Amino acid sequence: MKKYTEMTMAEKQAEYRELSKKYKDYQYQALSLNMSRGKPSPAQLDLSMGMMDVLNSEVDLTGVDGFDCRNYGVLGGIPEAKELLADIMEVNPNNIIIFGNSSLNVMFDFVSRSYTHGVMGSTPWCKLPEVKFLCVVPGYDRHFAITEYFGIKMINVPMLETGPDMDMIEKLVKEDESIKGIWCVPKYSNPTGNSYDDETVRRFARLEPAAPDFRIYWDNAYTVHHLYEHHQDHLIEILAECKRAGNPDLVYKFASTSKISFPGSGIAACAASKNNMEDIMNCMQNQTIGHDKVNQLRHVRYFKNIHGVVEHMRKHAEILRPKFEAVENIFAEELGGLDIGTWTKPNGGYFISFDSLPGCAKEIVAKAKKAGVELTPAGATFPYGKDPLDRNIRIAPSYPALEEITLAARLFTLCVKLVSLKKIMEEEVAAKAASQVIEQTEEG
Repeated sequence: MKKYTEMTMAEKQAEYRELSKKYKDYQYQALSLNMSRGKPSPAQLDLSMGMMDVLNSEVDLTGVDGFDCRNYGVLGGIPEAKELLADIMEVNPNNIIIFGNSSLNVMFDFVSRSYTHGVMGSTPWCKLPEVKFLCVVPGYDRHFAITEYFGIKMINVPMLETGPDMDMIEKLVKEDESIKGIWCVPKYSNPTGNSYDDETVRRFARLEPAAPDFRIYWDNAYTVHHLYEHHQDHLIEILAECKRAGNPDLVYKFASTSKISFPGSGIAACAASKNNMEDIMNCMQNQTIGHDKVNQLRHVRYFKNIHGVVEHMRKHAEILRPKFEAVENIFAEELGGLDIGTWTKPNGGYFISFDSLPGCAKEIVAKAKKAGVELTPAGATFPYGKDPLDRNIRIAPSYPALEEITLAARLFTLCVKLVSLKKIMEEEVAAKAASQVIEQTEEG
């Protein structure tokens, strides 16, 4: 396939006319496809329907410790739920607190508590002249929305193949006491699908922040969300590594069953050091008498143990894997060798990250929407919705059916070609015009 930059202007114009004709053909189909969010498909949700039957009016709702799960109490979660989530998160059950249905809600609460009451006796952030957070980019838009809501200044940290730029992180947190945290999705990261390598995790655990109330917000949302049984990413466990490094209080580790069981009806958890847990529980006892223990029991009775979760996630992978591979194959077929875009090929998670030519992402997304394919807004993967290079687009293949994904991916690549070719022609014309002006000036 000939690169656009190697074509003559006449060839570029002919190619653009042909692509425009194909684009109009898509418009005539009046498509309505949505790849904007990483939602499980109906087929994935069906996998958990058996959970609705494990509890009914005839079964005993007493936990393993004899507690009646219908009643108030057990602030940190029932023991069997702690054990299940601890196995999912690869931590000790003694370091787990079980919350409600949403880990994002928990993260919001943690930032809110730090803002109003500080962290382990430190000055509340609302009383400080400025508070900053580091944000790995491209990253999770809902993380950024939390810190933006509280008026916290966000600083971009580039994501590398091995994880975030640790040289930059180490320098910033050591020099600036106003930096209070960093957002991380360490495994099958949103949206790149990258996982942090061993050195990156160890360097995180050995950070020397100037602020004693600095915390790593370690959102391990995709900890068991593999696409391939024999090609799985593995992550060093951050709590144990922090303890080995003499920094036990440095991290909050989050996870939930939102994309394991039912989004919005799962259970969320945080793993943390003893000191952090005491600080968290001191707040929680004023916030609630206990989270939904019936739902905790429902999950335990259904999955039974980590082996049940692993088998369940294997079924999820069987649904997701063909969709990811369809997108990746179409991207390779349509865009390979053109040098107008790059994309990730993750081993798990929910997203593919696509980088266009600089300055093209917004127009590509707009063009796709005009033809009936809804994508995550360009810029959403950066704080304040501002991608400085206007090039990153998050692709979410999970929700639509396979045939819809195939159609949407082909339309997307067509939009990439159209917008990229237009930009290349405009730059060539502008360069030629500038050259003529220079020549005329020199002759004059």
